[in-house]
Amino acid sequence: MNEILENAKQWLSSTFDAETQQEIQQLIDSNSPELTDRFYKDTEFGTGGMRGIMGAGTNRINKYTLGRATQGLSNYLIKNVQKEQLKVVIAYDCRHNSKKFAKLVADVFTANNIKVFLFEDLRATPELSFAVRHLACDAGIVLTASHNPPEYNGYKVYWADGGQIVPPHDHGIISMVKAIDFSEINFNANNTLLEEIGKTVDDAFVEGAVKNGSLSENIDRKNLKIVFTSLHGTSIVSVPEALEKAGYTDVHIVKEQRIPDGDFPTVKSPNPEEPEALKMATDLANKIGADIVIGTDPDCDRLGVAVRDVDGKMKLMNGNQTMVVMTQFLLKKWKEEGRINGNQFIGSTIVSTELVNKIAANFGVATKVGLTGFKWIAKMIQDYKTMDFIGGGEESFGYMVGDFVRDKDAVTATLLACEVAAYAKQNSSSFYKELLAIYVENNFYKEHLIAIVKEGMDGAAQIQQILSDMRNNPLTEIDGERVVTLSDYNASIEKNLITGKEINIELPKSNVLIYQTDKGTRIAARPSGTEPKIKFYFSVNTPLDTTNNAEKTEVELDAKIQRIIKEMQLK
Repeated sequence: MNEILENAKQWLSSTFDAETQQEIQQLIDSNSPELTDRFYKDTEFGTGGMRGIMGAGTNRINKYTLGRATQGLSNYLIKNVQKEQLKVVIAYDCRHNSKKFAKLVADVFTANNIKVFLFEDLRATPELSFAVRHLACDAGIVLTASHNPPEYNGYKVYWADGGQIVPPHDHGIISMVKAIDFSEINFNANNTLLEEIGKTVDDAFVEGAVKNGSLSENIDRKNLKIVFTSLHGTSIVSVPEALEKAGYTDVHIVKEQRIPDGDFPTVKSPNPEEPEALKMATDLANKIGADIVIGTDPDCDRLGVAVRDVDGKMKLMNGNQTMVVMTQFLLKKWKEEGRINGNQFIGSTIVSTELVNKIAANFGVATKVGLTGFKWIAKMIQDYKTMDFIGGGEESFGYMVGDFVRDKDAVTATLLACEVAAYAKQNSSSFYKELLAIYVENNFYKEHLIAIVKEGMDGAAQIQQILSDMRNNPLTEIDGERVVTLSDYNASIEKNLITGKEINIELPKSNVLIYQTDKGTRIAARPSGTEPKIKFYFSVNTPLDTTNNAEKTEVELDAKIQRIIKEMQLK
């Protein structure tokens, strides 16, 4: 506690403004337990960058933690990118303080003689990824906390390839950030190096999204009835325009959620993974008889897709289901165009469904599997430059079509989902029926995710203990199935628990464990990179003989997952 108090007292110096000093002094005077959470660690870069609750302190998002991150990044760019004029581009979302933080970050860059392109208003994260390469920048920043609660904000860093930072740059930047004392941050802006951007970049981005998100010229787009919700986020700037330019005319926007608002007043959480977040949209869809519902998160990189099941009821697809259907249709498109020649690949991640690998293999296409996070899929494009990247996704409701954007992209993915739905409808099918056909051909795969919140310093220790127990005392049986392998991505070893044989895992180290049984059941566990949670991913599968038995099979697989959760004492 003494160390935490000493860390807090450093924020009472003249390095920090009067408002910050006052906030910290009040916490010290009141002996608030919150002081520990604010100062027991620094806000760190995770799989999605730097993200946290706003407020004063080293473990918070504020002027000084963002300033230090930007000063460290500036130092890294100056040292490692040999150019006469370094350039970065900055975007921000609808969250509280995002616009102010974006200007603050721009000020630090220009103070370090780095040219800044700053979007004139809020923009989607995928447009920032696009803009990095479009404007030939050396790095990019977006101020966002994705679908976190309103009190959060964050800072994602992109490299010159348009993807989020990966080794060696991430470690290099972090080391330089850690070396910065708060007193060393240069806030003295040089506004001659600041340039506002907007419509010209918007037009180029939307044009690229329409091109990449289209399946065929022979799709009847006017006959698809779409409900769209931006969940108070940035997608309202780009998704409706992209749908219109693609030729969709029957689009209905949830008006109560149309205006950007960092309080997200109509939802408990602005997360399109949650059925509750899309309730207004599905209610509207039922009222007007829509075919498909699309909802995006606040920074427009994730999308939730709800479609009508065989009984005509709106059903929210999970990220894996959306991913496999869109991948199947992209592969069909490439095959019809004669573009598959063995030199293509699909991107996926270690916690995503293995069904996508089977689908790609059916077309003679490889699947590259990386760690959790789209930065690893973007890295694949760099690592396999001689190969064609068709598309890629992960279970967390994200998808990337082609490589014009190097991050998950809800704008282009929205178009692709609508293309699938429109194509299926004009061929007497549906998005959901196409999914069931995939299950009949490849097995019915059902995935489920649970996230257990463990907040604060004690919570972080509990998460590490859970993973340590799973690592050192591995399960040998799951729901009556024999565990065959335990893959420990922190040790880079896949161990056969029956034979004892060990295989090296050729991926960067990550604190992830994956169990695999002899019947194809998979359980993965990992700490969240951006929230105080430990996540468990469950995947089970079984043959499906006919689509008529889909509902019965799904009930059986859901029951199996719940048995496993109970067996592991996770609920």
